[in-house]
Amino acid sequence: MGVHESGDNPATQFNLKTHMNSRDLKTAIEKITQRGGLSNVDESFVMFEPLEGEPEVQDLIFIGFHIFTLTVLRLSKNPCQCVINAVCRTNGFYSFNVQSWLGLSKTMQPLVKRVCDTDRLACSKTCLNSADIGFVIDGSSSVGTGNFRTVLQFVANISKEFEISDTDTRIGAVQYTYEQRLEFGFDKYSTKPDILNAIKRVGYWSGGTSTGAAIHYALEQLFKKSKPNKRKLMILITDGRSYDDVRIPAMAAHQKGVITYAIGVAWAAQDELEVIATHPARDHSFFVDEFDNLYKSNPRIIQNICTEFNAQPRN
Repeated sequence: MGVHESGDNPATQFNLKTHMNSRDLKTAIEKITQRGGLSNVDESFVMFEPLEGEPEVQDLIFIGFHIFTLTVLRLSKNPCQCVINAVCRTNGFYSFNVQSWLGLSKTMQPLVKRVCDTDRLACSKTCLNSADIGFVIDGSSSVGTGNFRTVLQFVANISKEFEISDTDTRIGAVQYTYEQRLEFGFDKYSTKPDILNAIKRVGYWSGGTSTGAAIHYALEQLFKKSKPNKRKLMILITDGRSYDDVRIPAMAAHQKGVITYAIGVAWAAQDELEVIATHPARDHSFFVDEFDNLYKSNPRIIQNICTEFNAQPRN
């Protein structure tokens, strides 16, 4: 634990490595004196070694920090102003409004509970603003018009979870049968409303099921244009066994660093889903017995995307 006191004359009282037991920590906290001055949190993040220089809040959020804000009385009408609006886009999970200084003690247990809520922390903004996500959608005849609209709603619901812009997460989509069609690329739309409208406008194609060719097409037409600093996620939805081989295209996707999720419906072949999915397959392949149950896999897909992101080492 470390303490930094902000203000006109900020100072780190002690850093994360100074005190190794609760007794010394308590004594150090009791010795802290008020420095006075105006509020200024811009310099409050210098204690986090081995970060170089004086990192900004945006940098900390991007590399995996979770920033909680406690706002007392009228010091800020909007707690997000204390840090950055992006921190507060999770239904107030990261912010507390306290009516008086005496009321601070009442926030202790709720704050500790949230800090320990690994499920909620896993899906913070950190993992939702740094990916290029390509949907590969089965438009074969067995799907049917009504079910195809259900698939598009599934795609829209996943897309809604992400922060979409040119610099945050970008969305692209391919539809396939025997042939393939680029519905829109990563650079086509840069706002969430535009993405959702584009998904809604995708027309049902109808035809056969060549999933292997579709994966190869997506690598060439979508992911070749992915930004180098973005995670590459492919989410493939199919309702049947492919007429062509999926192994070689799937291996190519894995070798290119594309994290592949395989979503199977109805007559989809479990063995193919596991081949398509990134290892371990249990975290990247999903099966539902009918299209109306697709929505049930949404939370776990988002959770797995975030958990996997947060488990990656940071530079």
